[in-house]
Amino acid sequence: MFSLSAQHKATLFGLLAILLWSSVVGLIRSVSEGLGPIGGAAMIYSVSAAFLLLVLRLPNLRHFPRLYLILGSLLFVSYEICLSLSLGYANTRLQAIEVGMINYLWPCFTVLMALVFNGQKAKWWLLPGLLLSLFGIGWIMSGEGGWSPAQMLENVRSNPLSYSLAFSGAVIWALYCNLTKKIAQGSNGVVLFITLTAVALWLKYAFSTESGMQFTWPVTLTLLCAGAAMGAGYAAWNVGILHGNMTLLATVSYFTPVLSAVFAALVLDTSLTVSFWQGVVMVTLGSLICWQATRGK
Repeated sequence: MFSLSAQHKATLFGLLAILLWSSVVGLIRSVSEGLGPIGGAAMIYSVSAAFLLLVLRLPNLRHFPRLYLILGSLLFVSYEICLSLSLGYANTRLQAIEVGMINYLWPCFTVLMALVFNGQKAKWWLLPGLLLSLFGIGWIMSGEGGWSPAQMLENVRSNPLSYSLAFSGAVIWALYCNLTKKIAQGSNGVVLFITLTAVALWLKYAFSTESGMQFTWPVTLTLLCAGAAMGAGYAAWNVGILHGNMTLLATVSYFTPVLSAVFAALVLDTSLTVSFWQGVVMVTLGSLICWQATRGK
């Protein structure tokens, strides 16, 4: 009878996490349309925090490095707020998906920062990979007609808040990945960080002018799916990186932009143009090239 080894099971958990995270962009946008950008995000992270507290429970924070608790919390919470609000504040569903793609510049930025913070060695093709990803984002932001600097700038001017939040989020997450690797000392504070994100969003909601949230059955179901997907994604990824095949997981994770676009188009019932998909392919290939440029023999 066929049975999976412990490593194969852990790898499957890691692959499941990638699928779950790929669904988050569309789900966050869908919830924000019903509950508001801030209120919807606060509800999603509250559900996610409750899920993680039930599954993983809050670890003993006394054993965590203090610098990791402070800096890790600040970076993680800032990133999640940037991601969720960039999607919620998008003018249209299509723009929300475009903004979501900007978030996937973080793998390239992570590799670039690793050269500075961690003394990472890289091959010469790192720069072409980075430029390809950036060009892919520009291609996506230019709309149907292919790359156009004027059209790209016009799209940014139409909603500078969403685009700037998304770009800032990509930079912040790259910083988080590099810095926490050095200061975490094997600790995993994701349960605390998600909980703090929910608290921060509720504080922001309390001082905002958003009107009361209107719960309907479709919105409530989407909210539960979004919170569970985010929480389960972090829980499953933790198993995958500890016990699974990291080479396979790292490779597959670079295809997350493609999966995210597919899920978002389905959840938001939005048609994506050929130019959009061309840009997504560029971002994905650019990220893979950057990753390959830093791998040893």
